[in-house]
Amino acid sequence: MKYKLWENGMPYTLPDVDQCPEVEAYLTDKSDIAVVIFPGGGYKDLAEHEKSGYAKWLQENGINAFTVTYRRTPYHHPAEISDAARAVRFVRANAEKFGISKNKIAVMGSSAGGHLAASISVHYDKDFYQKVDEIDNESPRPDGTILCYPVIDMFEYVHEGSRENLFGKDFTIEDCNLMAVQRHVTENTPPAFLWHTAPDEVHCENSLLYATALSAKKVPFELHIYPFGPHGLGLCGWYKNVGQWSEALLKWFRALGWRDPY
Repeated sequence: MKYKLWENGMPYTLPDVDQCPEVEAYLTDKSDIAVVIFPGGGYKDLAEHEKSGYAKWLQENGINAFTVTYRRTPYHHPAEISDAARAVRFVRANAEKFGISKNKIAVMGSSAGGHLAASISVHYDKDFYQKVDEIDNESPRPDGTILCYPVIDMFEYVHEGSRENLFGKDFTIEDCNLMAVQRHVTENTPPAFLWHTAPDEVHCENSLLYATALSAKKVPFELHIYPFGPHGLGLCGWYKNVGQWSEALLKWFRALGWRDPY
């Protein structure tokens, strides 16, 4: 089932741009856990294997999943994080309808989608748009964060294509400081599960920077850096030992104290 994120009052609308932010639900009655998924694609495209691919796998493993079609270039910040905040609020507002718990909602993202998931995990307390309805009375703070080879930094280890698509060509130091998300981790940032491969073209230092920031604030995290593998592997059960990350993720849900997903 698909739902429009914004029935009325979508902020930052561009004329003649055919992008309609929406959420698609993949439900199960085997747990009350929910994962809101932001696929990668460099803030330009949306990778289907990091979208429905993840959602179907989570559903098969007894976890409710919600994929988000969020705005990308020619939309720029803060349209993307507004869609992310709205998506978490939408799922939380409809928790009873979907059979999920309001305090077991994680966000999950890969590559640029990982940057978006991390962004709402650290900037959930900021108002990027004016409230349009009762859904916006809900908190956009995730209860957990799942980052798959994420873009995190906007400086030394930046993925330049993602940065340009996020901001446009005329970005500022202030823009980069705001969205270098490791700089905004606090003791209230949600616990995180991260994985990366060492040779990834999106430098694995991105995950290391976020994990280091979490560690400094004593926020629980689990980090896996695999020695081989290119960017964008997704579930990648076929690639050497990298595919074991998905089994580790299921164990992480149990470590959080959330209901066993099996």
